Amino acid sequence: MMITTPVFAQETAAVVVDSVKTDTVTASKPKKLGLIRRIIRGFDKVDERYIEPQHYVYAAMLQGTRNYDHYTLRSSGPNSQSISFSPDSEVRLGPYAGWRWVFLGYTLSLENLSVNSHKSGFDLSVYSSQIGLDLFYHRTAHDFKLRDVNLGHQQDYSALNNVSFEGFTTDITGFNFYYIFNHRKFSYPAAFSQSTIQKISCGSWLAGFGYTQNSIDFDHEKLQAVINERMGARSVELDSALQFRNIKYIDFSLSGGYAYNWVFARNWLLGGSIQLAASHKRSTGEMSDRKSRGFSIGNVNLDGIGRLALVYNNMRWYAGCSMVMHTYNYNMSRFSTNNTFGSANLYVGINFGLKKKYREKK
Repeated sequence: MMITTPVFAQETAAVVVDSVKTDTVTASKPKKLGLIRRIIRGFDKVDERYIEPQHYVYAAMLQGTRNYDHYTLRSSGPNSQSISFSPDSEVRLGPYAGWRWVFLGYTLSLENLSVNSHKSGFDLSVYSSQIGLDLFYHRTAHDFKLRDVNLGHQQDYSALNNVSFEGFTTDITGFNFYYIFNHRKFSYPAAFSQSTIQKISCGSWLAGFGYTQNSIDFDHEKLQAVINERMGARSVELDSALQFRNIKYIDFSLSGGYAYNWVFARNWLLGGSIQLAASHKRSTGEMSDRKSRGFSIGNVNLDGIGRLALVYNNMRWYAGCSMVMHTYNYNMSRFSTNNTFGSANLYVGINFGLKKKYREKK
């Protein structure tokens, strides 16, 4: 059983500083905001002609999630081979509760309720008007299946498609930080955390940096046994570049992209963004590539992050769907790998506990 705990920022928290009461003259002077409080409040300064701030303190939501995870291993050369792995996508469902800027919850798999599952994951996404942060950790279980196998020699490998394979597990840990340039008029939270409302269509350029650590454990001998069993006399030997037990690589990236919110009707929003990242990768472990230890254009790869959301939000009630996809590439002299993972979400929720300044307006 896998439990995830995503966190979505609904608005930037104000830091409350206790003050010491002095004489009546001092108490009558207007209080000055502390430096930290001014900085934090600055993250969510918006142009209210374009963006309606959150009116409520609390939120509750029910969300269903479908996860996607796909790996491809390739060897290069005259007899190049490629093997793709992915588990069957699973549906998860769970409740969430929010207070001000913190939004916590969990989801349970509806298809695998075994408490002995080794699959685990954690996603944390913080969206303010000015900055965004994604933290993620995914550890897969032994539930991958073979997909799109091509071992060369102009043979038909359909006998290997969708065959369960327990000799492949992965771990990926990392973060992405990005800055939203047009943050006074464009609202990322309106599309991806339902905490504000975009009133006029608007877009913004994005820029950021990130770090990712990826580990692949691969039992190539077990895979060769599966190939021999399924292919019989037509069996093919795995390329030497794919005969490894473990590979670990880390990457540092600089990213840039663009996001846009289209307000096509009152309280309705279609939002999306694309970010491309130039990533410097370095390998360790059994598949360590000495060339990757220093900087060269040869160990810079292109990665990407895409987001899409459709939202209805009248400030009291909200509902919608969203999708976030990551793709990472790594290339060595005779070996390359691609990992694409993400999730699609369907949710409905309610905000409550009207803030004081909005109660006073009523």
